[in-house]
Amino acid sequence: MNEGFLENILREVSVSGCEEPVQKAVKAYMKEYAEEICEDEIGDVVCVLNPESSRRIMLSAHADEIGAVVSNVMENGRLQVVSRGGIIPFTYPGQQIKICTKDKIVYGVIEARRESFENKELQAKHFLADIGAASKEEALAQVALGDAVVLDTQIRKMMNGRFTARALDDRLGVFIIMEAFRRAREKGCEAGVYAASTVGEETTKNGAYWSAARIKPDLAVVVDVTYCSDYGDEERTEAGTVTLGGGPVLCNSPIVSKKLNEKMKACAEREGIPVQIEAASALTYTDGDQIHFSGPGVPMVLVSIPLRYMHTPAEVADRRDVEACIELIAEFLHSY
Repeated sequence: MNEGFLENILREVSVSGCEEPVQKAVKAYMKEYAEEICEDEIGDVVCVLNPESSRRIMLSAHADEIGAVVSNVMENGRLQVVSRGGIIPFTYPGQQIKICTKDKIVYGVIEARRESFENKELQAKHFLADIGAASKEEALAQVALGDAVVLDTQIRKMMNGRFTARALDDRLGVFIIMEAFRRAREKGCEAGVYAASTVGEETTKNGAYWSAARIKPDLAVVVDVTYCSDYGDEERTEAGTVTLGGGPVLCNSPIVSKKLNEKMKACAEREGIPVQIEAASALTYTDGDQIHFSGPGVPMVLVSIPLRYMHTPAEVADRRDVEACIELIAEFLHSY
């Protein structure tokens, strides 16, 4: 597991619609392993193995993260923003931020007043970002409308192989599919593999549809995160029991192929990989839904990464789950 590559993509800013920094890191790493690397008009990156094969398997994970973009600059130099994706507004006031501009990172904070924390209807439109500017002109000399804004967080290792960072959802998935691609290549995989780092999942899901429509896969393996049930007091009836460190999670859903789920289980058994099962009543609310409905229809299997504290500044995952997801998908690809 290449931790340097993982840290490279986790350090970048990739707010939905502004995914270029992560996609650049993916292309730089994968140029040694992919026979082809394609990028479409909206920024999806697809790495290809065995392009001559008639059997096409799509791997998909989304590069974008939740966050905000600069929408207006006030006369006093404060920045107003709009959200991109399902941010939790109460995690922003009083926090340091970084703004990804065309050529640099600009640092600031989200203003915090006591009334900010008392506002039960707090939304991104109430935020004021302070970058130290004293006027609109000073601010606009540093940032532009549409620049991406994220919380300025750290990547930290924890006990028992756990680690924490912002937006493991779903840059961790991008890491997994690219590492699975690399290992499948080492195993001698003969199928055509199309590993798609997609854009826009947190907002429009356009990237998954565009990628699938162009790849025209025979089947798809989608990697995203899922909620752990090993913290808090929520009922586990709806989704089931999912624990950090318990292994990859397969989804029992009407939209997920039973045949592919069983093949994943068989691969896991051969490799000695524990798997967990979650339930979904209908759609998976991942890129897999868009891929499934593309073209004449694509059979899809979802492999999820157990995650604590989703969509907060400090999501937590387990290295063992990441490694197990990589090995499981690599074996699945090699088995074709």
